[in-house]
Amino acid sequence: MRAAGLLRPRAPWSACMPSSSTVRPTVAVLALVEREGSVLLVRRANPPDQGLWGFPGGRVEPGETHLEAALRELSEETGLLADAPRLLTVLDFIEHDDSGALAHHFAMIAVLCRWQSGEPVAADDALEARWFGRAELAALGRHASQKVEHLAELALAASPQAE
Repeated sequence: MRAAGLLRPRAPWSACMPSSSTVRPTVAVLALVEREGSVLLVRRANPPDQGLWGFPGGRVEPGETHLEAALRELSEETGLLADAPRLLTVLDFIEHDDSGALAHHFAMIAVLCRWQSGEPVAADDALEARWFGRAELAALGRHASQKVEHLAELALAASPQAE
């Protein structure tokens, strides 16, 4: 026998589906480029992270692979040419508003790219673009996006020069 009130009826499948007003994860890429012990960063012109230093990147376009997106974003934001992209890691950036409701969710795919040619020139939504060594990265503090120093260390450790 079942005790009254202990079993709840299951919600219909449609009740489990997100509504159109629900914040959905946005898939985006970060292009991590290492050259001679430094990594390339851009200072963002637009939200999120407006005014902060971070890796070139942006949303993955429909029909585009994450590797293609990383090379495209790198070229659009800095003019650099790179090749041999490979997955480094994936990070979730989840933000809630003051009431605790989900405000943003970005699934950021960090892609390690091999520099081929060019010097960084800020374009698209980048205000500045330049190479940073380890000491300069550490000095950025609150002027850098979340996880920049962590991702830079992963990129530097995974670069062919580190092997």
